[in-house]
Amino acid sequence: MNTTLAHTEPELIKKEEPERLSGILVHPTSFPSPYGIGDLGPGAYEFIDFLHASGQRLWQVLPLGPTGFGDSPYQGFSAFAGQPLIISPDKLVKLKLLTEQDIQDSEMPAWDPRKVDYGPAIQYKTRLLKKAWTAFSHTPDKTLLEEFELFCEEERYWLDDYALFMACKDRHEGRRWLDWAPDILDPTAETKKAYRAKLSSEINYYCFVQFIFQKQWIELRDYAHEHDVQIIGDIPIFVSLDSADVWANKKQFQLDTKGYPLCVAGVPPDYFSATGQLWGNPLYDWAYHKKTGYQWWIDRIRRQLTLTDYLRIDHFRGFEAYWSVPADEETAINGKWVKGPCEDLFHAIEKALGENLPIFAEDLGIITPEVEHLRDSLGFPGMKVLQFGFGDLNDKNYVPHFYTNPNCICYTGTHDNDTTMGWYKEQPEVIRDRIRRYGNTDGNQVSLDFIRFAMGSIARYAIFPIQDLFLMGSEARMNTPGVAAANWAFRYTKEDLSADRSQWLLRTTKLFGRCALDEEDYTL
Repeated sequence: MNTTLAHTEPELIKKEEPERLSGILVHPTSFPSPYGIGDLGPGAYEFIDFLHASGQRLWQVLPLGPTGFGDSPYQGFSAFAGQPLIISPDKLVKLKLLTEQDIQDSEMPAWDPRKVDYGPAIQYKTRLLKKAWTAFSHTPDKTLLEEFELFCEEERYWLDDYALFMACKDRHEGRRWLDWAPDILDPTAETKKAYRAKLSSEINYYCFVQFIFQKQWIELRDYAHEHDVQIIGDIPIFVSLDSADVWANKKQFQLDTKGYPLCVAGVPPDYFSATGQLWGNPLYDWAYHKKTGYQWWIDRIRRQLTLTDYLRIDHFRGFEAYWSVPADEETAINGKWVKGPCEDLFHAIEKALGENLPIFAEDLGIITPEVEHLRDSLGFPGMKVLQFGFGDLNDKNYVPHFYTNPNCICYTGTHDNDTTMGWYKEQPEVIRDRIRRYGNTDGNQVSLDFIRFAMGSIARYAIFPIQDLFLMGSEARMNTPGVAAANWAFRYTKEDLSADRSQWLLRTTKLFGRCALDEEDYTL
């Protein structure tokens, strides 16, 4: 018997537990930048440096696609394309596609350093990108031209339709595709060919913009990897009706013969809204996707995992069952649950891309045992949001000392929550008192308390919005679900990335075993 133990003990000793990691949630639009909106220039690199100095190994972003009306990253023109607004003018200068004079001549407004004003920012960035395109059209840089040609060839499977879609949208003065000319509304291959010839310059411009986005993003991603930082991407389960995805792939969605949705996506009444949330996205025809071997989804996941290291899928529960609302309803109340593709979809993705997919499941809202089984059978980490746990005296799912499975992500809050400082201020005294006693704290820096709670939990991953690290109130909230205006505008300044805050975060991260301890740290 002792011999058996002697043989098994070395294996137990050598077996390493998965790393405990932590990081910050902040979208690139929130970075400091002199151009009205955060971008992939110096402010992004300074943020990576801050993460590295602070012992953080993760950076989580929102969806990176081009946004449409309302500026929401979750309602974009493409599930594959990148956001032109975060292209860095400074890096275009380094490529000799812009000059400092170009930037000065582009009538740059006076920007609020803590808020994105999307209208002027879109106009300004578009002027710069079109100047850069003109310069690129005459560049003698053969290497850059070869890179562009290779990009267009490798990304043709989504880029061709996206660039044509955007060129046609411009030709129709920005109107949604349902209001376009009849011949391009549901075009044949011959019609697409004719439009590509007619709009070749505009199409090439949109291909160029995507080429520059990817070039700048990959450079930043590589810099993050060099500094031991991995990126958590994000995709919404559904796509926007006014998108290249729906326009070019109508058979994949539940649409009538004219292209209008039969039913739309949403969620029933929940924490955020008494009437539910009516998102309005068209629903998938899952039977059609199954016939095609889920190729569109395989392409989508593969594409995003070339840009990021992990992938958070928003509204994961919709793969088990989704809330289907008749398209003529004004609220989400009168919907019904319809069965989704469940494991079948993810097994197809695993077969194509490999097992152990680095996917995080956003499993908030109305979660059933069936959803939990789907998540756990696939091995995907779920989410624990501290604001939910402490905001409900009877909820044991999200309070750290009740966690039983380390395969999860503990968040102080998400982009849809108020900042923790703002949230705490609005809570009844009984909730605030509970938090103070839980953390043995006075609550004056409650967002830092919540970061400590997350760090100290058994959750393998601890993530917090950058606003919580900066002790910011409700004025810094990123999004209020169900409210159409004044969202997605938060920005911070370079001064917020202080050495004091970095040192506090590093000490806290080391204390809870989420980054390596140096010899001198054992005195902590």
